[in-house]
Amino acid sequence: MQASSDTKKVPAPCPIGRAADVLGERWTLLILRNATLGTTRFDAFRAELGIADNILSNRLARLVEAGLLTRSPYRDGRRTRHEYRLTAAGAEALPILHALALWGERHTEPPRPVLPMRVVHRRCGQAVTPGQACDHCGETVRREDEAWVRPWVSPEPIPLAGPLAGPLEGGA
Repeated sequence: MQASSDTKKVPAPCPIGRAADVLGERWTLLILRNATLGTTRFDAFRAELGIADNILSNRLARLVEAGLLTRSPYRDGRRTRHEYRLTAAGAEALPILHALALWGERHTEPPRPVLPMRVVHRRCGQAVTPGQACDHCGETVRREDEAWVRPWVSPEPIPLAGPLAGPLEGGA
C-alpha cells in the first residue's frame, strides 16, 4: 500500500541522514552559500543563482522550516516582501561549505581556468585555512574575521554575513 502524499517523513536515526534531508536537495547548499555571503532578498538569490521562482520559493521555505534561515518582512514601495537571514544553525553550516569548497577544488574542474577560491583573514588580508590560526599574523580566525575571495565573481574579499542575534523572527 502506498503512503498518502501528506504523510510526514520519519526523521532518520543517523545524523548524516537527517542533515542530508535538510541540505541534500539541489540548490539548497548554493542558497546557503549565498546567504552566508550576505544575500538576503528573493530577487537577489534568483539573479545570482539563475534558479526558477518556484524552486527558490520551495527551498527558502524548507530552510526557514529547518531553522537555518529566518524570514523577516520589509516594505518595497507598497508591497511587503521578505528577507532571508542566517540563523545560528545556518551559520554553523559554514564548515560544510568549507569542506565542499575544498573537495570541489581537489576533485572537480571548472569549465574554464580560474583562480581558486580563497578564504582570507579580514584583519591582515592573508589566505587562511578555515578554523585555524592565521599563519601570517597568528590570530585565531573566527567566522566574523573571515572573508571569501571568489575570483570568478570579484577579486575583492566578501565578508561573511553573521547570524541573526536573539530569538528567531518570522516563520515559514
